[in-house]
Amino acid sequence: MPSYSSRVRQDIARWVDRGLIDAATGQVLTRDIEENESRLFSFGFVLAVMAALLLGAALLLLVAANWEAIPRLARVAGLFAVIIGGYVGGAVLKSRDQGAIAEAVWLVAAAAFGGSMALIGQMYHLDGDESVAMLTWCGGTVLAAAMLRSGPLTVAAAGIGLAWMVVIGFDDWRFETVPHPYLVIAAVIWALSYWTRSVTARHLVLLSLIVYACFLATHHQVSDVGIALALISAVLFGLSVAAPAPVEAFFRIGGRLPVHCLIAFLVGLAMIQLDQIEYVDRLVMSALVVFAGVAAALYFAGRDSRGLRWIAYTGFGLELCFIYAITISTMLGTAGLFLASGVVLGIIAVVIIRVERRIRGTPLKQAGAA
Repeated sequence: MPSYSSRVRQDIARWVDRGLIDAATGQVLTRDIEENESRLFSFGFVLAVMAALLLGAALLLLVAANWEAIPRLARVAGLFAVIIGGYVGGAVLKSRDQGAIAEAVWLVAAAAFGGSMALIGQMYHLDGDESVAMLTWCGGTVLAAAMLRSGPLTVAAAGIGLAWMVVIGFDDWRFETVPHPYLVIAAVIWALSYWTRSVTARHLVLLSLIVYACFLATHHQVSDVGIALALISAVLFGLSVAAPAPVEAFFRIGGRLPVHCLIAFLVGLAMIQLDQIEYVDRLVMSALVVFAGVAAALYFAGRDSRGLRWIAYTGFGLELCFIYAITISTMLGTAGLFLASGVVLGIIAVVIIRVERRIRGTPLKQAGAA
């Protein structure tokens, strides 16, 4: 899939060929894209991060394998040397315009910080909860990301925070605790992402909140949580469509809030259906809501978002399979559902086609009249 900048360059070239803009304007626009394009997440950066993480993991494993043979003071000094050296060395590389390598080195230092807590705890036989260690690791990574203004470190902190929530939420598959403190962690990382300009971290936080809703459903009425999640996502979707500029000014995720809203909407409806699985009539009604929601998402935001289209198609297909599996014992009921859904979607399609034709035709008529 081509990147945003590649698609814009193609559009500019097409506009120049068609005479919509002159060649000089096209060159200015292309130059502006090149100057503002982020080269941090290039293929070379990905390889550098992978290489750095592999080297860091190899170093930690090497130290762990020879742990008993290394003097205790040398162990602690070596671990702190890796952490401090990683952060300081990354800062030096950053000052020399080696941003990609610097970010990779900082990630190694963050990984070494987490590994060091485990190794030092083992060395001194410290009793502690692994969730507390993960929370400390997350806090340290957040602090490092804020001081170094590092986007990748912000993403790493978001990932560690999500892992902490999962560890607390599952708790040996007993689901005895709802990780409410994660909301504070998510808020801190969200605010930090503005400072570090990390769009990826905000995407991860939004997806993690859906996971949090799933854990919340294990301690409350599942249908109530599902309804709340579906309604909140529908409202946010409506706001992102009706007032895209102010909504995007807050979220700053490249206009992809409708994608997250659709995912949350489908997850919320899935909660309701799993909770009401014994009531076929309720399943049918919820399935119609899913189909209507998918159709609305495609109509209002599907044209400009390939990701939303794929999620909508996937959700539609999975919903059909689910309803068929549930109502397979009553083929007539399944056929009736498919028939009703097909008729409703067909009517919606006809209305949408007519509206789109009028929208496309109105400017032309106005231009002709002028």
